[in-house]
Amino acid sequence: MDVDIFDFELDRGLIATEPASPRDNSRLLDLSVENKISDRKFFELPDLLEEGDVLVFNNTKVIPAKLYGAKGEAQIETTLYRPVDGINWWAFIKNSKRLREGDTISFYTNEISPEHSDFSAKVVEKKGEEGVLLKFGVGAGDLGSYLQKYGSMPLPPYIKRDKLENRNDTENYQTIYAEHEGAVAAPTAGLHFTEEVMKRLDEKGIKKTFLTLHVGAGTFLPVKVQDTKDHKMHSEYGIIAQDSCDMINNARKSGKRIVAVGTTSLRLLESATDENGITHPFTNDTSIFITPGYKFKSIDMMITNFHLPKSTLFMLVCAVAGIDKMKEAYRHAIKNKYRFYSYGDSSIIKCVNKI
Repeated sequence: MDVDIFDFELDRGLIATEPASPRDNSRLLDLSVENKISDRKFFELPDLLEEGDVLVFNNTKVIPAKLYGAKGEAQIETTLYRPVDGINWWAFIKNSKRLREGDTISFYTNEISPEHSDFSAKVVEKKGEEGVLLKFGVGAGDLGSYLQKYGSMPLPPYIKRDKLENRNDTENYQTIYAEHEGAVAAPTAGLHFTEEVMKRLDEKGIKKTFLTLHVGAGTFLPVKVQDTKDHKMHSEYGIIAQDSCDMINNARKSGKRIVAVGTTSLRLLESATDENGITHPFTNDTSIFITPGYKFKSIDMMITNFHLPKSTLFMLVCAVAGIDKMKEAYRHAIKNKYRFYSYGDSSIIKCVNKI
């Protein structure tokens, strides 16, 4: 498909740089009923669901994967996006032209200069759009603690921060149920959930289960091709356990609805669900790329934020509800000044393109 089909104009003033406070006070565009658009608040979500419905959450935890470093006089901004093992990571690096294989980058903070740093990485390989392979000069079991000391939250590029500025992003850019470290981007649909919303879901008998997809920074990469068939998705590692599969499959057999919380949960569910609608345990990489024409096997609805023009995420929601429906919904959201992207508002969408 022509990528331009998924373009739209957006006033940059609608791009959220801070989350709503409290989180569940964000707006919720209700597309759960066909041919209807309703404006709500996120704390109303339990009112839109029924007893026995299953919400599927991604419990990945974002690591502080953004690092500032120096190689001589050159400033090197690094975002880790995929581990090879305990000390080798692929990274996207600004100013990477200044680097050669074998170079060493010394990382620093506001308090620790490059000269006094005890944290560095060597450039192992440069591979075009794949980025740069780095080998860290620490023990395999120690990298996490060094990232906590030197790293910051890897906010998407459209959220601007002064260099080394953190604000409250360490807490804000993490879901309240985050558990398994490994993501370098937040599953942002989950950022709206609060303990109060979770409690109300329980009181109504709405079920919850968790999978893990370690979101990579590739989720923010622009689509540079003109035809979607030529775009290559970065793979991400995911896990779905047997007990989650059992809950999902039993609910589906009982006629209850499966609601994916976010595009990451949806992509992993589709990767783990067969043509008969049975979800199986999964421990593997997935690089599934979903565009209009795809028939969904695993969900009835999804919750998601508002996405970039011509992005793979906007293509995915167009696949869920139809291109015309989503363009109409986005026009409504823009006209009514919904807040866009990672820290922005949310929507709940009915899946109309199912097997």
